[in-house]
Amino acid sequence: MPIDHIRYDVLTQQALRGVVRTVLVDAAGKGLPGEHHFKITFSTVAPGVRLSERMRAQYPEAMTIILQHQFWDLAVGDDGFEVGLSFGGIPERLAVPFAAITAFYDPAVQFGFQFETIETEASAERGNAAPEASAAPAIVTPAAGKPDALPAPAAAKPKESAPGPKTTGGGEVVRLDRFRKK
Repeated sequence: MPIDHIRYDVLTQQALRGVVRTVLVDAAGKGLPGEHHFKITFSTVAPGVRLSERMRAQYPEAMTIILQHQFWDLAVGDDGFEVGLSFGGIPERLAVPFAAITAFYDPAVQFGFQFETIETEASAERGNAAPEASAAPAIVTPAAGKPDALPAPAAAKPKESAPGPKTTGGGEVVRLDRFRKK
């Protein structure tokens, strides 16, 4: 198989993280429109993630937050966002780099995507013949009769989160590599 020197997989992930940034900038400036709300899953061990030791102990690997009713001071920068949330009645301030996000989902319109780890050029330098990439990010699009494709991990859901509005239908996972020539 030919080597992808352009690294379309990396470019695609950067573009999708740009989508997350754009919707968060909009939410920070104008609030959440209509029934839109966001489930964001991120690695708590990724570089640049800031959260309290209490939260880090409770979510040692991954965490899902829901930006819907009870969040405050959402600030979005070029490389990540910060937000205030309450966990068990205790206010916390989280900082999450966009590179730490592993999944983004808007249940109101059943749209989201899941990021997968991509090996970088460093793996090639460690002895692999060519950098390997996992499959491209999965994208969820509205489709009737399908279950939600990106449920939050059970261990990562904040305990005090109120369930969001019930939606019917679900999403269909579409992998970008499905459209690649083989």
